[in-house]
Amino acid sequence: MNDGILVLVVMTALAFDFTNGFHDTANAMATSIATRALPPKTAVTLSGVLNLVGAFLSLSVAATIASGLVNTHLVTLTVVFAGLVGGITWNLLTWFFGIPSSSSHALIGGVIGATMAAAGTNGVKWHGVVSKVIIPAALSPLIAALIATVGTYLIYRLSRGVPDRTRSHGFRIGQIGSASLVSLAHGTNDAQKTMGVITLALIANGTVDAGSEAPFWVITSCAIAISLGTYLGGWRVIRTLGKGLVEIDSPQGMAAESSSAATILLSSHFGYSLSTTHVATGSILGTGLGRKGAEVRWSVAGRMATAWLLTLPAAGLVGAGCYGIAQGIGGTPGVVIVFVLLVIGSALLYLRARRRPVSHHNVNDEWDGATAPANAKEPAAA
Repeated sequence: MNDGILVLVVMTALAFDFTNGFHDTANAMATSIATRALPPKTAVTLSGVLNLVGAFLSLSVAATIASGLVNTHLVTLTVVFAGLVGGITWNLLTWFFGIPSSSSHALIGGVIGATMAAAGTNGVKWHGVVSKVIIPAALSPLIAALIATVGTYLIYRLSRGVPDRTRSHGFRIGQIGSASLVSLAHGTNDAQKTMGVITLALIANGTVDAGSEAPFWVITSCAIAISLGTYLGGWRVIRTLGKGLVEIDSPQGMAAESSSAATILLSSHFGYSLSTTHVATGSILGTGLGRKGAEVRWSVAGRMATAWLLTLPAAGLVGAGCYGIAQGIGGTPGVVIVFVLLVIGSALLYLRARRRPVSHHNVNDEWDGATAPANAKEPAAA
């Protein structure tokens, strides 16, 4: 047992959970912010509270992460730590460029890469990876897009006799409920992934038995971390998802959010480690396809799809590299050095992002092909 490394692992896991929160706020609230159904700060506050509540509603996904993807008897604390660093690194890079990518797949890729570096391919449960990660990743955006396309078409078809102003006002009210449901669903799915990783670390350290559920203190700390990250608002990603893909009207926004919530809640029930980003993006694209005359920016969608394909291998390479560095130095000193490098790299990226910040002041500026508006002057934390 090495309690010093365990403490660093838990701290890093909660840091990942925090980045997951501000990276994925867009999944729930980008459309409501874009249609002005909710003021930006109100939207992220509401999302943060509901993520906190949602984290307590289910543990199925946490069990998948803790024991369904890698052989726990081959996993060490250093492996878990290196995997988390891989996930955080990818989250921060994609946030900087305003790319809505999967925090879930970044975490899974990092853990798989570190496990392979430590124990080879035998350390990974490939059947679980394919059935619980790869197949849902491929199918979820298509299913969400189909639901949103049909829903958008029906909404406009059934409300065609309603004046545009009245229709928009009504659906903006409806968006408050549908966006809230997405936030609640996000908490049931994404907060559990960090719970699963901390539980995996506790198993590797011998603190709890293999197959154990996440302790209550793990559930609580993860719920708080993801809700705080959500409250800060990942404005760069919110801008891309809300303004960059499709010009969204309130009926489309409600259709997208309803589609996302249904897909995410269903996956949480079955324990699939689903990417909420993939689902939200598919839903938003579906609303563009379902509304006649809507503009879909396929070039933005193409950049996002490229990032999705790179997420697992890129995070895996970082995880494997960090494991090699930590293991090469040895013990607690190796883990501490990688942790310090992560903090320094994160700080430098944050300072670089402040040169062209995105905040609640400019997140709804007209899309000009750039993540950050050229005249951005307001400082932003995320």
